[in-house]
Amino acid sequence: MDHTWLQQLPIKSITSVTPVSGGDINQAYRLETASKPYFLLVQPNREQTFYQHEIEGLKLLAQAALVPEVIASGQINGDAYLILSWLDAGNGNQYDLGQLVAHVHQIHHDQFGFDHDVTGKLPKINTWQANWGDFYVHQRLEVLAKRAAEHGLWNQNRQGHLQRLCQIILDYYQTHESMPSLLHGDLWFGNVMFTADGKPALIDPDVLYGEREFDLAMTTVFGGFNDQFYKGYNDTYPLEADFQQRLPWYQLYYLMAHLNLFGESYGGSVDRILSAY
Repeated sequence: MDHTWLQQLPIKSITSVTPVSGGDINQAYRLETASKPYFLLVQPNREQTFYQHEIEGLKLLAQAALVPEVIASGQINGDAYLILSWLDAGNGNQYDLGQLVAHVHQIHHDQFGFDHDVTGKLPKINTWQANWGDFYVHQRLEVLAKRAAEHGLWNQNRQGHLQRLCQIILDYYQTHESMPSLLHGDLWFGNVMFTADGKPALIDPDVLYGEREFDLAMTTVFGGFNDQFYKGYNDTYPLEADFQQRLPWYQLYYLMAHLNLFGESYGGSVDRILSAY
């Protein structure tokens, strides 16, 4: 990314470009201009449609949450880019964060899924479904198990336990209604923040309409969320009393995703959940 590349951005008077953390998928930079900073994400050798799902997600979340504003997106010399407003980081109250997530989950749809699939390292099949169990089993868990098997990360023991769990989930949602909620889709602590004035915000979404317990399960896998977060959430949009019984069903997806991405170091965590079924 050189001066000629930067000149083609629809942002003028750039005074400096500084690499910043942007996860393991994007190149990320802070753009300083004469008036204000911006956040630049770049995907080398990708079509500009690469960022379309993130753009849609940010706009949907903005109905109920503070998120970075989408400034521009496009492609320069074969590289996809996305420019967002810059949010200065600060500290805040996790109770407020819990309320914010609850407000997002109060945005509902009449079916589970999304209007397009998401391709990438882990494919997400988002075909609309009326039943959450069908969506979650056939378009999330089974997809990851198939991919893990193709990469030598699955075995018959895991498959047997998974099939038993999948049947439990399918049976449960035949008799229990679930309301499709707007989900962030990747709600670990690295994708939440507080602004300099203490307001909670959400970043880097992978949205779909799903069972809200699926989103909240991610908050329990890698830590960072405290009791105040869950109090704020439940005071705003109370969870079912038996949520904890279903929590492992959804923790499993995120652990299977990491098994696929990072290998057998996550196998023990996957097996600990599967062994209960």
